[in-house]
Amino acid sequence: MFRERLAQDAARIQDHFDLVLGALDDLDATRAMAYATEGGKRLRGFLVLESARLHSIGPEQAIWPATGIEALHAYSLVHDDMPCMDDDDLRRGRPTVHVKWDEGTAVLAGDALQAIAFELCTHPEVGPVAVRAELALTLAQASGARGMVLGQALDIAAETTEMPLTLDEITRLQAGKTGALIEWSACAGARMAQADRAPLRQYAQALGLAFQIADDILDVEGDAEKAGKRLQKDAEAGKATFVSLLGLEAAKTRATDLVDQACAALDGYGAKAETLKDAARFVIARDS
Repeated sequence: MFRERLAQDAARIQDHFDLVLGALDDLDATRAMAYATEGGKRLRGFLVLESARLHSIGPEQAIWPATGIEALHAYSLVHDDMPCMDDDDLRRGRPTVHVKWDEGTAVLAGDALQAIAFELCTHPEVGPVAVRAELALTLAQASGARGMVLGQALDIAAETTEMPLTLDEITRLQAGKTGALIEWSACAGARMAQADRAPLRQYAQALGLAFQIADDILDVEGDAEKAGKRLQKDAEAGKATFVSLLGLEAAKTRATDLVDQACAALDGYGAKAETLKDAARFVIARDS
């Protein structure tokens, strides 16, 4: 059920991207935007759509912020892959945007994807003005210097520090870099319904940390062809990770415990939350 729903939602988001981006002028930057938003698991968009379903909000409303969060995630990957950041030449098994085009085009495509994320989240079909305003405000907080950008800045700073990061420091870093957008996505449905967000926030915080630990595990023992990107970069750079600090088996145990916590946070929703629980289990079972 979960994998079918994930695939269906991914296709729905792609159709929406085709509609929205297809209306833009045909330029290198807009072609790069479309390229950057193709493929991927669409987990964040799925979380928006599924948390909306949990609150009886249909996809005709939720597709806008679901596509919006995927646009913002794509922008972060385009910029993160650039030479001034992680300097990656492969993403999802294809050349990264700055490799396929050039650095200037990658900057512009990323900038435009960030902007269009907010445009999509504030579209009139999303709901009342107050709901759209809260989605935009919280997305700004989750993606900026209080969230994802904070995590990325801490990550860059860690590359030049003489002392490896502690477990608490890595947890804080990843809560911003990876966890903040996952939390926003999982809480979007409750925000649209103006309902209690606490259970979904607890779910997402555990899910986001499990996701990053799973990424660290994949970086050590994953298949680069399946991952569609170069692996073992952190070890080569001498960066502290959950695996380097906890050890491989303890990291796997920690990820499993976090998934159990995520699932327990949703118990109050009953059977309606089973697909979200399956999403948590998928996070540590994936191979890419």
